[in-house]
Amino acid sequence: MTVIVLTNCPAGLRGFLTRWLLEISPGVFIGSPSARVRDILWDEVRTYSGQGRALLAHHTDTEQGFAFRTHDHAWHPTDHEGLTLLHRPSAQPPAPAASPPQQGWSKAAKRRRFGR
Repeated sequence: MTVIVLTNCPAGLRGFLTRWLLEISPGVFIGSPSARVRDILWDEVRTYSGQGRALLAHHTDTEQGFAFRTHDHAWHPTDHEGLTLLHRPSAQPPAPAASPPQQGWSKAAKRRRFGR
């Protein structure tokens, strides 16, 4: 089983993939091509995707049972103790360094102690 997911890719590429795979949803293709055809399709996707992104997932004889490849994707596959995981970049920028606390009494403490 092979799954290819396209995002923001040319319509011609989608039409090209429908020769070998079924488009079950816009940009999502599934099928069972041979490994050789799958690799040729992936090369074509990488060549003609333009500004778009692509993800390929396919069956393999590994412990996970599948493997995947990405093209121009923010999430990158990383190997963690034999398992392939997707590393997602953090969405939040790093927090600025905290300023040191101010010395002296707070306004609330001054009111409690001295009134007003």
